[in-house]
Amino acid sequence: MSTEEKSLNFIEQIIEEDLKNGLSADKLRFRFPPEPNGYLHVGHASAICLNFGLGIDYKAPVNLRFDDTNPSKEEQEYVDAIKRDVEWLGYKWDKECYASDYFQQLYDWAVELIKKDKAYVDSQTSEEMAKQKGTPTTPGTDSPYRNRSIEENLDLFTRMKNGEFEKGTHVLRAKISMSANNMLMRDPIIYRIMHAHHHRTGNDWCIYPMYDWAHGESDYLEQISHSFCTLEFLPHRELYDWFLNQIYDPTKVRPKQREFARRNLSHTVVSKRKLLQLVEEKHVTGWDDPRMSTISGMRRRGYTPASIRNFAKTIGIAKRDNLIDVSLLEFCVREDLNKIAPRVMAVLDPVKLVITNYPEGQEEWLEAENNPEEEVMTYRKVPFSKELYIEREDFQEEAHKKFFRLTLGTEVRLKNAYIIKGESVVKDENGNITEIHATYDVDSKSGSGTEASQRKVKGTIHWVSIPHAKEAEVRIYDRLFTNESPDKDKEVDFKEYINPNSLKVITGFVEPSLVTSKELDHFQFQRLGYFCVDRDSTAEKLVFNKTVGLRDTWAKISEQ
Repeated sequence: MSTEEKSLNFIEQIIEEDLKNGLSADKLRFRFPPEPNGYLHVGHASAICLNFGLGIDYKAPVNLRFDDTNPSKEEQEYVDAIKRDVEWLGYKWDKECYASDYFQQLYDWAVELIKKDKAYVDSQTSEEMAKQKGTPTTPGTDSPYRNRSIEENLDLFTRMKNGEFEKGTHVLRAKISMSANNMLMRDPIIYRIMHAHHHRTGNDWCIYPMYDWAHGESDYLEQISHSFCTLEFLPHRELYDWFLNQIYDPTKVRPKQREFARRNLSHTVVSKRKLLQLVEEKHVTGWDDPRMSTISGMRRRGYTPASIRNFAKTIGIAKRDNLIDVSLLEFCVREDLNKIAPRVMAVLDPVKLVITNYPEGQEEWLEAENNPEEEVMTYRKVPFSKELYIEREDFQEEAHKKFFRLTLGTEVRLKNAYIIKGESVVKDENGNITEIHATYDVDSKSGSGTEASQRKVKGTIHWVSIPHAKEAEVRIYDRLFTNESPDKDKEVDFKEYINPNSLKVITGFVEPSLVTSKELDHFQFQRLGYFCVDRDSTAEKLVFNKTVGLRDTWAKISEQ
């Protein structure tokens, strides 16, 4: 990559510096290392775009490596979902790897540490070890088992592996220093006993490596050149390097860990634990609920891969954590959908409109453009008849001067059709309008080429022909949380901020062309917003999710 092509972020500057200092470009290799204990969220999407984007820019391979070292929380379902999400975002990995691929090598290296007197089996309880850890300002104290003989440690570690001990009775710890300034260096745990079924290795192992041990050594085994993590792993870098020092061969690539800032999204949470809580307590319908910050939730809502990639590019890479307004993500979604989503007509709050001078029983199929952003314009046919649905808010019996929609005595154009004039209304016993009666100008058909068709009126409204209309369930989504940082206040349960109005389900009517639409097809419901077909949709029952509005109205609503 030429440094003259663009301004480099600090991650790219690190890579460029390494290349200048002698690292061969063909040795570059990156990785995305998720733990399969939940579904990926928008924060992971940024990390995916970073690592795979670097692979594209530097023409370097990128591994997808699952950090499957905790079988009590990991499932094949999550592995499959992660692969699906990465592929959906538009990326391909070079190798599909698992930390479990290296369990034997990690174990063998741990044995070597014991033989070098750099690891020992500790038989204290977790509470006892915590007390001996010390504080950031006071050193810890040595375990009474720290000076066990190498022979005893090898025997105990072998028996741990063979399943002779219960969970919690022993752990293997690195022998570093209990007085290190970095508390993570105070004899960290390398292995713990877990009698749990692993989704790939079954019951072969009774001990499992800790993340800090498996992570750097897995990078080394895969010859990853640059291992990028979020800022909370900055204190772990010293330990990452210490572990590498124990097994590093100077003839091989030594992975380099570097950290970037987490990008938090407003009005949501990205903690897997909290997302799981939302699912298990049924505050949402599942991991792919369109209100969730998961990639699967964003996909179901109608967000596009291109929009998420553009969002990641827009927010960039930084060294400080910060809060990104979700409106920026919605802007990226809106910008992409504007280019690709066909314009169709739907009415979500219908009131009946009768064109009194239109011939009884007549119908026409009018031409309507699909998307004005297309390079080569395409069209479809929409049916027109005497009785239509229009939006209730598009009519006022008495309106102010700046109301440019339908009123009594004024004219408005029906999109792709005729100019009509409001004449009268029909009301029920409560005074609610049940019908609007209007007349149409027969010579004013849109696009007819006649002189009348060029006549200008101030307003245009959308509509759906009642005899042809298809009923649809429409799910209108709002922010899942009312607070922009629902989990920032540790004294308040984040669920206290759940928005009770985050989902509204209504019945609307759409033009008949949508009957053949498929899951995740995107549309702009003209004048209403962008919508996509939900997976629950069938030919008998159409279901649409509102993806995003035509403009950002949240800021105004919040102010009010």
